[in-house]
Amino acid sequence: MAGIYIHIPFCKQACHYCNFHFSTSLNHKTALVEALQKEIKLQKNFLLGATIESIYFGGGTPSMLTEMELMDIFSTLHQSFEIGKTAEITFEANPDDLTSAYLQTLVKSPVNRLSIGVQSFFEEDLKWMNRAHDANQAIDCIHEARKAGFENFSVDLIYGSPSTSNGMWEKNLEKIRALKIPHLSSYALTVEEGTALGSWVKKGKMPDVDPAKSLKHFEMLQQFVQKNHYRHYEISNMALEGFEAVHNSNYWKRIPYLGIGPAAHSFDGKNRQWNINNNAKYIQALNEGRLEMEKEALSESDLFNEYIMTGLRCDWGISKAYIAKHFPQFNNTFEKELAAQVQLGALVEKTSSFVLADAAKFIADGVASEFFVVND
Repeated sequence: MAGIYIHIPFCKQACHYCNFHFSTSLNHKTALVEALQKEIKLQKNFLLGATIESIYFGGGTPSMLTEMELMDIFSTLHQSFEIGKTAEITFEANPDDLTSAYLQTLVKSPVNRLSIGVQSFFEEDLKWMNRAHDANQAIDCIHEARKAGFENFSVDLIYGSPSTSNGMWEKNLEKIRALKIPHLSSYALTVEEGTALGSWVKKGKMPDVDPAKSLKHFEMLQQFVQKNHYRHYEISNMALEGFEAVHNSNYWKRIPYLGIGPAAHSFDGKNRQWNINNNAKYIQALNEGRLEMEKEALSESDLFNEYIMTGLRCDWGISKAYIAKHFPQFNNTFEKELAAQVQLGALVEKTSSFVLADAAKFIADGVASEFFVVND
């Protein structure tokens, strides 16, 4: 079992908060799609023949691909990998791209799940974020997706923005309920270096994120999830029964995956590697028949820390038995910290594992860091 991530590094315009690798110039788009196919062929042995159970097109904006480009990528994937008949194949798209015509392109492809970058149903938020779509398109694309036959899809929302009042956030969540969205991915706005927002905050031209507002919005999100019977299976992800994301869940379970495209990351269970985050250099390397990337062999402490971090973000938690079996050298310090976090009320026991208490979920990474081992 394994997954494949494909990074499409193009966007119509730059969102003010985004620090992902992308370009607003399409000058090298054809060459890059060809390079993606070359990398797929070069990397065909990375997953050691494992059946592919999930494929995820991310970005950037995958919905900037034409029908021919998309089908060419799928053709190369099928030539190079054994793809399971029931594989989840997710395609990120912006609302303004999900026209009835483009949705028919996706229907004719192997794509069977959409991830729609709505971010907000309010015009004020979308303008503040510099999104390419408007509030009407945010709603219309969901109706169009369902008309086209897509029932398995996710919507992204951002909370904690200076432009989003508590009342607006409540109405965003109410819209999720009214539209019967099967999967919600919801993220706190963060100020990242190298973004327009980061520069404006640093210069005092824009207010920084208010931690109290972000916490309030997260608490409102938790209440919404519980009231409307969503499974809050990962800190930022909630789903109605049966609509949990296979691909992203496998990341958190540390199942091997191959990343294709500039800036894409890969993991084989013991090592990580990542491609160069430069489109021109990525294309040049593939044209020369080579990969431009860096690699890191993960130490035992790295693997332990990742198990703790990903497990605590998810509702399956962390297991004493798993630690004792796979990381016996860290067992004593783990058990001491576990007892301390239970005493503090940050962790609670759930069957055979320990999970974050609701009140600690907003600080999940902070709780996880208390367990981290610095050296093997």
